[in-house]
Amino acid sequence: MERETRLKRLRFRSWHRGTKEADLMVGGFFDARGAHWSDEQIDWFEAFLEEQDVDIMAWAMGAAAVPARWQGQMMDDLKTLTYVPIQK
Repeated sequence: MERETRLKRLRFRSWHRGTKEADLMVGGFFDARGAHWSDEQIDWFEAFLEEQDVDIMAWAMGAAAVPARWQGQMMDDLKTLTYVPIQK
């Protein structure tokens, strides 16, 4: 599949998780970083999106240990949470 098509699909899946909180976290992460990802990082994110929102959020916020499969720079970037828009 063409890179741009993959990215469009990932953007949609990132922003349609099922809860607003997960949309902001996962969608915000994709919007902030996705355009610069390598093919390997895109593969990682595609697989990562199969995980449950509650698990992704717990890992990102440090409430649960990150499984070895997901540990690395991508998870470290996700855990910064600096990409989540805060409305005042």
